[in-house]
Parts: sequence; structure tokens; C-alpha cells
Amino acid sequence: MTAKPAKPIFIYTTSGDWQATAIEGRLFDTRGEYIGFIEGTSVYTRDGEWIGDLSKDGRILRKRAAKQRPLHPNPPPKPSVRPANLPARAPLPPQNGDITYDIVDVLEEDPDIFKRVSDRRKDIGG
Repeated sequence: MTAKPAKPIFIYTTSGDWQATAIEGRLFDTRGEYIGFIEGTSVYTRDGEWIGDLSKDGRILRKRAAKQRPLHPNPPPKPSVRPANLPARAPLPPQNGDITYDIVDVLEEDPDIFKRVSDRRKDIGG
């Protein structure tokens, strides 16, 4: 008997733009590039930098005044191949709940957050 592939989780901004897909705890952008990972509800960049928590409606949110967490000690390695069940398109976004002023939609405030290398990670050989 073969295992059923994991169902993808679609990540949207508050305005409804599809930004990423999570499959088995790994995050991929809309082109299928590996950009980060999820542990529980915590979302990290591929370097292990925490950026926020995944909400039930598929947004990455954090408190505006949240303290910076330490880097994840063991970020998973980049997958060698893209998942076979990575979708080419996303369904329409869900109806989002309102967020208060003290909550930030991470991907709306900083759309390039997954494109940068963390300046908190030590250099190789340093």
C-alpha cells in the first residue's frame, strides 16, 4: 500500500496574493524554490530565522513588537528535489479575519523576507 502524499497548505497575504506552499513542513515559493520550513506553527527562513507563526487562514503573522527569537539550531537541509505534488496554481484565498494593529502580516510588510540570507547566521569557516 502506498502512502497518500501530504496535502499542500497555501500561504497567502492579507490582500489575497498567493506567496508560498507548505508541503510536509517545507515551504516553497510560487516557482517551486525552497524558501523555508515550518515547525509546529512557527515559520522559519531556510537559514533558521523565525519570522512569524502560520495562522489558520494561511497567513504568516507575528506581533508587531515581538522579540527576535534565536536562530533555529538545526534548520533542515534544502530538499534535493521538488515535491511531486507541488501545485502549479493555488485555489482562491480564504476569507481572512481582521488583524489588529499589534499584529503584522509578515509577507505584506516585508515581501522579500525569504529572499535574503540571514545576517545572524555565522559565516562558513568563521
